Amino acid sequence: MSRLVRLCVVRHGETVWNAEGRLQGHTDIALNATGLAQARDSAARLAAHRFDAAYTSDLRRAADTADAIAACTGVVAQRRSNLRERHCGIFQGLTYADARTRHPDAYRRFEARDPDFAFDDGESLTAFAARIHAAFDAIVAAHPGQQVLVVAHGGVLDILYRRASGRPLDTPRDFKIPNAALNWLRCDADGWSIESWAEAAHLGAARDELPNA
Repeated sequence: MSRLVRLCVVRHGETVWNAEGRLQGHTDIALNATGLAQARDSAARLAAHRFDAAYTSDLRRAADTADAIAACTGVVAQRRSNLRERHCGIFQGLTYADARTRHPDAYRRFEARDPDFAFDDGESLTAFAARIHAAFDAIVAAHPGQQVLVVAHGGVLDILYRRASGRPLDTPRDFKIPNAALNWLRCDADGWSIESWAEAAHLGAARDELPNA
């Protein structure tokens, strides 16, 4: 039996806070009208694919995106708190510009991708990456030889891309993570690799709100 696991990892659709450039973290923000339309468009794009299982972050923006996809694929996603976005602590709810103004020293560490910076009461990149690695290791272990859908967040996809490409946590992001885009990865005996990234042709438009992204 093949041990290869193929995964389609989808970032949730757009929220009002995405449009405003606010850091969401664990704050439970719903999809806006654009996000709901994006979720439906991604669902239609995935309707022809067969998934053996599906998982989603338990935050509404991801879970509602997963529900839209389930309506087309017939596979209901299991909700997992360990697939949540990075906890952004004192930055949650702030725009990037506000975070830079109110917490200049902390923002410099955030912008530099300091692996040990944890937003005072949030989550460091090191801890976040460990959580996401463990979450996906468990999914892969449970589904050898299968194809799995996961709906999560921009930060989660950042960690997965770096794991599959070998990029360190502290290097600047030079790849896109649009809302509702499709990202195909595989994990086998040789490790993680990327098949296709940021597929967004099915979307009218998709936002990557990270400054300079």
